[in-house]
Amino acid sequence: MAASNRPRITRMAQIFFCKGRTDCGRSSGIKLATGRVRPIGGHQARLRLATARHASTINLPLRERSHAASAPSLGNQPSTRYSVRECSLAGFTLLELLIVMGIIAVLLVLIAPAFTTIKSGADATSAAYTIKGVLDQARTYAMANNTYTWVGFYEEDVSQSSTNPATLGVGRVVMSAVASKDGTEVYTSVSGPAADMDSNGTRLSQIGKLVKIDNMHLRTFSNGTGTGDTFPTRPAVPGGSPDNAKIGDTSPPDSLRYFHYPATGTEGAAQYKFRKMIQFNPRGECRPQNDNYEMRAVIEVDFQPIHGTAVASVDDNKDCAVQLTGFSGNTKVYQR
Repeated sequence: MAASNRPRITRMAQIFFCKGRTDCGRSSGIKLATGRVRPIGGHQARLRLATARHASTINLPLRERSHAASAPSLGNQPSTRYSVRECSLAGFTLLELLIVMGIIAVLLVLIAPAFTTIKSGADATSAAYTIKGVLDQARTYAMANNTYTWVGFYEEDVSQSSTNPATLGVGRVVMSAVASKDGTEVYTSVSGPAADMDSNGTRLSQIGKLVKIDNMHLRTFSNGTGTGDTFPTRPAVPGGSPDNAKIGDTSPPDSLRYFHYPATGTEGAAQYKFRKMIQFNPRGECRPQNDNYEMRAVIEVDFQPIHGTAVASVDDNKDCAVQLTGFSGNTKVYQR
């Protein structure tokens, strides 16, 4: 028979991989069509295929031969568990993808409001600890430098950028901390009328940077019950006029001695004038305002998160208070 009429037979090689068992008795290798085995690393190969119990076998076509006599018998060769065609067909149908996308869309609609609430709560917490940090810094500075310090509170209109002079409004809480340069109380009288305690900007120095907190509103709240550590159960501010020791929107009355920002400028060039404040003395004791108010056992800064200039109800679940003990100046945050 002519060579051109001889049938073309595809020779097959078997590659089998040992699964790494010590009792397997086989080594990974290539079994050629001639019956000879060429090792490819034995147990060290560690190539594990999830097919046969002890070893996996893959049939691969070898180079075509034109001699029929050299063709092996293909009837008894083992086959793979999963063919290439079967693997290529694995995947998702269009219907399955649409169902999954629909479920994701429904979950996003349900979960989005929860994320908004979580963010608002986190903003309130951040604001609380920012206020606490400014108060702690002022007290520490007073004690470390044997001087007097003041932390002023101002609220401006958050619907616009900070103006100069500032626009009184709601939604943005502004804080400034200043210290006496010579260690004295600076002012010598608390009688009216109200006046700037350093109108020329020569006796006070700025402590840190001006602090602004957007979407926060100073709010005077009623006393807590004093039975726990949450906002509703926080310690009550004692005394006959507790609101005089609360920094809020309706309390305390404007101080008879206020200060301005920038502290080193003149009153006429001031952007902010702080008429609500807390004073710290060199011993770390604190009292509200700069007039005839005495030290109080508890002083409180009340605030709540808002959206723009829309003030929420008093019973908002994110109301916060930062309390100071007047004789030690220690601070604590209370939330619902």
